[in-house]
Amino acid sequence: MIRIVRTRTLTALHTSLTEAQTVASAAREEADQHKWASELATDSAIRAEAALEKLQTADLQRAVDVARLQGELETLRAQSLLDTEDRQALRTLLRIARKQAARTDRVYVLLHFGEVHSVHTTWDEAEIAAEAEGAPRDGWTSSTTCCAGAPSPASEVPWRIRPVKLGGTA
Repeated sequence: MIRIVRTRTLTALHTSLTEAQTVASAAREEADQHKWASELATDSAIRAEAALEKLQTADLQRAVDVARLQGELETLRAQSLLDTEDRQALRTLLRIARKQAARTDRVYVLLHFGEVHSVHTTWDEAEIAAEAEGAPRDGWTSSTTCCAGAPSPASEVPWRIRPVKLGGTA
C-alpha cells in the first residue's frame, strides 16, 4: 500500500521532528550538566569528609597535648610547692645554725653523782640528756640543799646541772 502524504503534513512532521530533536538535545545538555554537578558535589563531599577527618585527628592530638601539659603543670606546681617548702626549711636551718654559731657566754655541765657526764649549750638540752639517762622529769633545781641551807655534796646528788661561764668560773 502506498500512502500519500501531503506536503503540509510532511512539513509539519519535519518541523515536529526538528523540535523534538532540539528538545532532546537540550535535555541531553541539561542531563550532562546535572551529571557534572553531581560529580562535582560528590568530589566536594569527599574532600569535605577528608578535611573533617583531618580536623578530628588534629583535635584529638590537641586534646592529648592539653592533657599532657596539664599533667606537667600539676607536676611543676607540686615541685614549686616542694621548692618553697625546701627554701623555708633551709631558712629555718640557717637561722638555727646562726643562733648556734653565735658565741654563748656559758655552758651547762650535767653532773652525775658529782662527776661530769656531759656539757650542753642550753639548760633544756642538759635536762633532756639527764632524762634520757633515767633522771626524773620533774623536780629540777639549780642546787639541792641538805641541812641548814647548805648545798648537798655533789657526790650525793644523782643528777645536777651546773652553769659554767666561758672564759671564767661561775
